[in-house]
Amino acid sequence: MSRPARLVASLDAPSPFTGLDPAPCLMSGPGSRFLVQRDDTELIVRELAGWAPASTIRFPAPWPRRFGSWAVSPGADLAVFAGRHALRAVDRSGRVRWELRHRCWAGCAGHTDAAAYVDDRDHRYSGSGSAAFSTDGKLVWAHVPGPLTGEDMSRSSTEEWLVLDAADGTVLGRAATGTAAAGSVHVPHPDPGRMGLSIGEGQDGSPLRWGRWDGRELTVDTFGGEDRVLLGVSPSGDRLLTVTHDQDTLAVHRTADGSVTAALDADAVPPHPEAEESAEDDEDDETRAYFDYEGGFVDDDTVVAGTVESDEEFGPGRHWLVDPASLRLLDRIAYPVEVSGPPRALGDGTWYTVSAADSALLVWTL
Repeated sequence: MSRPARLVASLDAPSPFTGLDPAPCLMSGPGSRFLVQRDDTELIVRELAGWAPASTIRFPAPWPRRFGSWAVSPGADLAVFAGRHALRAVDRSGRVRWELRHRCWAGCAGHTDAAAYVDDRDHRYSGSGSAAFSTDGKLVWAHVPGPLTGEDMSRSSTEEWLVLDAADGTVLGRAATGTAAAGSVHVPHPDPGRMGLSIGEGQDGSPLRWGRWDGRELTVDTFGGEDRVLLGVSPSGDRLLTVTHDQDTLAVHRTADGSVTAALDADAVPPHPEAEESAEDDEDDETRAYFDYEGGFVDDDTVVAGTVESDEEFGPGRHWLVDPASLRLLDRIAYPVEVSGPPRALGDGTWYTVSAADSALLVWTL
């Protein structure tokens, strides 16, 4: 069975990109939408009125894009760049609002200028962290290696999760993550005092951390230490969507305690229709579908997931609608035009994909 998707908007990228470059992304919050794209010199934030392009804000970037990640406040008045040596907050005028330096992800003694390390292999392929704003824009959550500058730099490096005041960078709370990251991604919760952190350790796994900030203390849960990638939080905030590191199982969890309420095994996904049938081995792993590391809640009653990575050997990647209550596979999504990559849910009844020509983002609804 398939279910048709309706195109809501086609949004041209602020700057040209190809499949070799990071695609722009859409940020959607209460009363605001932004199309965001990072290049080597700046972070481009295009405000959207409805789905129509409006004003464009440009935050100068302190280092090339391959050396860190970024976060934009809900009002697009501040951008935070998470780099190899520091977190740096930049306002709309381009002024540095604050900077918090930490031990280098590559283990060097420290650099103050990106020009000194952009050609260094250790810096290019080192681990990295990430940052995100709380949904009210008052806090910045950041995953960094400690100690921070000004602390005892002779002590052993430990990855930490920080909660900072977005206004001035003051560290309000901190906790060790107990991880060895290749990279990480924050997943915000509607409650500004809660945040998810999905940490990738390469082949070693993907520990999930769930943080609670009560204004005085940061509490971090591991939800049983399960090896799962956090894909999204439901619009109500009651449920989380994860996929196992081996991409075999989707699961919905209760946000309150991390318990699994429903799970979907990839064996429930039919092989790609263009995959060659294996007459000799009905359990041929080469034709078996598995879930992507992207997906999320279209709304509280609908999950969108992809099997693009496992499909690409045989033909166009497939996207699926899933019931979050039972995690029952509902329908394959049928698009009127060709799309590429996995689906990315916005939680407001829509999701988006990249156009097949890598020139625009396409926004969809059912």
